Formats: sequence, C-alpha cells, structure tokens
Amino acid sequence: MKALDLSADILSKEIVVDKTLSRLIGLSAFIILTALGAAVRIPLGFTPVPITLQTFFVLLSGAVLGRNWGALSQIGYIFLGVLGLPIFSGAQSGTVYLFGPTGGYLAGFVLSSWITGALLEKSQNSALKSALVMSVACLGGIYLFGVLGLAIFLKSSITSALALGFLPFIPGDIIKIAVAGLLLPKIKSRCREIF
Repeated sequence: MKALDLSADILSKEIVVDKTLSRLIGLSAFIILTALGAAVRIPLGFTPVPITLQTFFVLLSGAVLGRNWGALSQIGYIFLGVLGLPIFSGAQSGTVYLFGPTGGYLAGFVLSSWITGALLEKSQNSALKSALVMSVACLGGIYLFGVLGLAIFLKSSITSALALGFLPFIPGDIIKIAVAGLLLPKIKSRCREIF
C-alpha cells in the first residue's frame, strides 16, 4: 500500500528542471533570437541605422530571463559577433562593427535588457506596465547609447543624430513594445517557474 501511495505522490508532482540549465537554455535562445532579429533588416536610405527586430528580443530577454541573465544574453550576442559569427545586422561581424554607426546601439542592448529585467522582476505586471517599463529601458539604454555613438561616428550634433538614429524608429518601436508588453503577462508566470 505504501508503494502505491509513494508512486502516486511521485506522479502527481511536476518534474523539477535544474534552474541553471534552464537559464543557460534561455540565455542561448535569446542570443539566437537577437541574431534572428538582426537578420530582419530594412535599410533606410537617409540613415546608416537600419530597422531591425532586435529591440523586441532585447527587451523580452530582460523581462523573461531577469536583469542578470537577460543582460548576459546580450553580452553573449555581442561577444559571438565580435568573435566573427556574422550575426550583426547585415550579416556582419568583428570588432570593427562596434565602432561603426550602430555600435552604440549594441552597447545599449545590454543596459536595456538589464533595466527591463530589474524593473519587471519578481512582480506580476500588466501589459501597460510592461510596455511602459520597456519604453523607459529602450530610451535609457538602446537610444541613449545608440544616438551618442552615432553622433560620435558621424561627427555630428546630437540633434542631427536624433533625427537620423531615433525619430525614424519611434513608430516601429511603439509597435514592437506594444506587442512585447501584451505578450509578456501571458508567458511571465510560466517563465518564472522555469527560469
């Protein structure tokens, strides 16, 4: 009788997956997703900064994995690109890419992921709160570093860099952030169990 009770207890419990392994899988998944986001590239004729889907995955990496693992996923993405994998926008790679017109945006990926994770960790978040946090993270990370890097690369004013590296991307980022904000509450509770 005890053997039947024990087997029933075992079968009724969910199998616990090692958290470190789960986090490494999540980290790898967001490195791949960020690379795939870079492959979706729409060049604009008037600016050296293309439209990509990277912002969507950068912000979700912090929201899903948390601040540290999310930021690590973006560091991993940059590291693999610097090592020579053609995963940056336009299938480019190498250290020289970091000093190009979009190098600042890459640095901003790490901070944006961290900010998103820090502000959304350990709480239930509505779609609106998630989208607001992601907007702040996008502005305070991706665009802060991206516009500064673009201004330095072009040797131009901040106003000119804003016109080339921020304003054209507002409509697309509003859509990406809205979709990410709507998606996050649906997956957050399950992701919290896994990661």
